[in-house]
Amino acid sequence: MNVLILTILIGLGSSVAGYLGSLTGLGGGFIIIPMLTLAFGVDIRYAIGTSLIAVIATSSGAAAAYVREGFSNIRIGMFLEIATTAGAVVGAFLALRLPTHAIAVIFGLVLMNSAYLSSRPQDESRRTQASDRFAALLKMNGTYPTPHGPKSYGVRSVPAGFGLMAIAGVLSGLLGIGSGAVKVLAMDQAMRLPFKVSTATSNFMIGVTAAASAGIYLNKGYIDPVLTMPVVLGVLIGSMLGARHLFGVETRKLRTIFGAVIVVLAAQMIYSGLKGWIIK
Repeated sequence: MNVLILTILIGLGSSVAGYLGSLTGLGGGFIIIPMLTLAFGVDIRYAIGTSLIAVIATSSGAAAAYVREGFSNIRIGMFLEIATTAGAVVGAFLALRLPTHAIAVIFGLVLMNSAYLSSRPQDESRRTQASDRFAALLKMNGTYPTPHGPKSYGVRSVPAGFGLMAIAGVLSGLLGIGSGAVKVLAMDQAMRLPFKVSTATSNFMIGVTAAASAGIYLNKGYIDPVLTMPVVLGVLIGSMLGARHLFGVETRKLRTIFGAVIVVLAAQMIYSGLKGWIIK
């Protein structure tokens, strides 16, 4: 396989990753890392470094559209980024000290748990309840567009969401996935935000979280411009397309896409990590 064909294939795969990452709020890294390590034999630390740059591109491509359309809650995103950025730096230092097969297994287990939690049925009527005292103090309530007009929602359990975001930051730096899976689940289930608001706000946050740990990978030489270029371009195109389609996609379908894709990839990463197929 020559360099041109390889670049095209990586770019196409990254476009799919960006599209799904934009729709689900995962950031694209959940596909990019398995794609690079399993399909193209890239060292997992280089894959993580590349993924972090791509996550920044996803956020840049999708976040502006979501903010313009009224899905993102900027106040919530800015507050929770305090926790995610601190955690991301810790995670990046851990990633440089753990064996690669262990990182692969952790990656798979995190995604598998995310798929399970996201598949549980949710009572969407609870999404419109009033905010609790802490959320009301920070004025985190908001509205989001629906086919029937703007719909208001409240916010619950902000301290729990903040703690989960710190964990999400650690996972972002450790695994290079933007930690969108944990962010979406924290906002969706702990803070009781509507699923579309959770995915849009996650896209708004993931770029800042990824940037906090990407500098460490760059300093250690784990970001290769030749590999990063097609990935970033592909993810950026895919994320912009995904942002255009979010409004018309049903929440149930988003949950199905979210769960199905990451279950398959999680199983592949766990199996490959246990077998020692991930390049050391």
